[in-house]
Amino acid sequence: MSTDAVGHAYPRLEGREKVTGTARYAVEYPVDGITYGWAVPSAVVRGRITRIDTSEALESPGVLAVLHHGNAPRLAPGPEPELWLLQDPAVHYRGQYVAVVVATSLEAAREGARLVRIDYDAAPHSTVLTDDHPGLYQPDHVNPSYPTDTAEGDFDAGYAAAPVRVDATYRTPAYHNNPMEPHATTAQWRDGRLLVHDSNQGASSVRGTLAELFDVSPESVRVVTEHVGGGFGSKGYAKAAVVLTALTARHLDRPVKLALTRQQLFGPVGYRTPTIQRVRLAADADGRLTAICHDAISQTSTIREFAEQTAVYTRSMYAAPHRRTTHRLVRLDVPTPFWMRAPGECPGAYALESAMDELAIAVGIDPVELRIRNDTEVDPDQGRPFTSRNLVACLREGAQRFGWTDRDPTPRARRDGRWLIGTGVAGSSYPARARPSSARATARPDGSFLVQINATDIGTGARTAMWQVAADALGVPPERVEIRVGDSDLPTAPVAGGSMGTASWSWAVIRAGQALREKLREGVPPDGEVSATADTTDEVGGQPALPRYAYGAQFAEVRVDADTGEVRLNRMLGVFAAGRVVNPTTARSQLIGGMTMGLSMALHEEGLLDERYGDWVNHDLATYHITGCADVESIEAYWLDERDDELNPAGVKGIGEIGIVGAAAAIANAVHHATGVRVRDLPIRLDKLVGVSALA
Repeated sequence: MSTDAVGHAYPRLEGREKVTGTARYAVEYPVDGITYGWAVPSAVVRGRITRIDTSEALESPGVLAVLHHGNAPRLAPGPEPELWLLQDPAVHYRGQYVAVVVATSLEAAREGARLVRIDYDAAPHSTVLTDDHPGLYQPDHVNPSYPTDTAEGDFDAGYAAAPVRVDATYRTPAYHNNPMEPHATTAQWRDGRLLVHDSNQGASSVRGTLAELFDVSPESVRVVTEHVGGGFGSKGYAKAAVVLTALTARHLDRPVKLALTRQQLFGPVGYRTPTIQRVRLAADADGRLTAICHDAISQTSTIREFAEQTAVYTRSMYAAPHRRTTHRLVRLDVPTPFWMRAPGECPGAYALESAMDELAIAVGIDPVELRIRNDTEVDPDQGRPFTSRNLVACLREGAQRFGWTDRDPTPRARRDGRWLIGTGVAGSSYPARARPSSARATARPDGSFLVQINATDIGTGARTAMWQVAADALGVPPERVEIRVGDSDLPTAPVAGGSMGTASWSWAVIRAGQALREKLREGVPPDGEVSATADTTDEVGGQPALPRYAYGAQFAEVRVDADTGEVRLNRMLGVFAAGRVVNPTTARSQLIGGMTMGLSMALHEEGLLDERYGDWVNHDLATYHITGCADVESIEAYWLDERDDELNPAGVKGIGEIGIVGAAAAIANAVHHATGVRVRDLPIRLDKLVGVSALA
């Protein structure tokens, strides 16, 4: 395959449309006779609806209908109980959507929603995760299909016999996906067919879900996702907005637009579960690990099990003869947690990489050197060699670029006026996956080419990357290639998630391009086209089950006000090994975006749940603090020229999530180095550090 386009820093194909505002998102498509929906959330945590009075709402100007469990069209029960909306009076958590108001204007729909009167028979509830909750249980597996617990050797004996030990518990709060574009849909039924313009990460799977719920054939449903304003995992599958909009459109026999409010995104569409993680590490006097144990506790809802794979990160990161990992869940009266950027690996890495820093201090070894000493070429979990593992290379190059060798390991050793200065490091890893996909390539009489695949560009630059891959697969300049994505009528492709989008889609695009070149030996008819379609199901499914991972090393320098405890990030640097990079511009954007989310996790983000009402009190961006531009003083991302022939035809690993893995730990470790105070429950707020000068 030619490499003329892949590896080149092309600007995004849709960049001008986005900058000028002509790119259309889910609720921006013009439709005749449009109406507007507004979701009504439950006001109780748990119970049943006993009465719904819609009379005042229906009398409000512009209101056309109020749908609820008593009058909504029936849905077919499916595998996702949270999507069986407006079908029964049961309430499982506060904020559950229990009605929808439809009106001729958005303002009228919102006012109508305010006027809906609902009475409930409320029941006692439980909403707080604790490590001694009586409902804790062992799930059958953790996401997506990992064993719940693992054990090798004899951890208890190995831990007891070690000369150096660390035993610490780390806590992370709920984190909330807040993509720039909310969950939003425009839906219309035409002659028994459903057309939705929806903000999601995978139109093919959403089409299948809608077909099942509305009891129609998949061919009767079309899902368009031409432009998506972010997802971070929350839009990985069909969610409430698309179901509610399609439901109301069918009821009214008119097109409907519905966008959830910012406040309505805090919970019902998913969030990262809080975690309680106990990590125990044992090592010999040289810092080589002899025993590792990672016990993780998280929550799920009462209507669906979602088991965060928190401790899975520890199974393959560092070697030790005695290892154990466990997961325990508790069902609470809360919305179901869901995928959020690097689910499992992100919170799991915070705990393990913080514990590794504590071990380095206990042994008296540099934290970078400690990780290098515990590197392994064989996956401790699978017992098989990694296809490629460049963690050590990332650590060494990162240390060199960051200036790590000049570091004084003593906490509180550096000071600049009232500011205490500290540096920290953490490793990162994320699985390199691929799933079956299909694509179609067409040669036109004018010498141009059309490549079609139902990939979803959620703002990552996927459209541009596939365009580059297609050009090389066809052996033509990219200017002669047109790429179409984001439509379920195109060849089926998997979700944009799990850092497997580019790896999966490029595989099919390359095979379609190769097949078309074979056909083109006889040329293109002057009055026609030549097409070739490829499906990688057999090829992807036939891959050997080898351990494939991307790796990284993250370095951070912080300053902490000795009197107030205010923490500021001076600089952050990451070096990554993620296979072949298709587009350096968009790759860098993804990596620094992930690192910035890790900074936000470390210092700002925290869902604060009011146990009395079973809801997050800071459910908007005024009170749920996220990193802003002023917080990101300097972030640099680099990558190694890594080649791995065991991956896929493009040689790529995912980069969407590796940037956030380890980032929070690097910052937490830097804060400890600056202050001598170890904060084990995120975020690192100033009240946890206030008056650190008194510790001198």
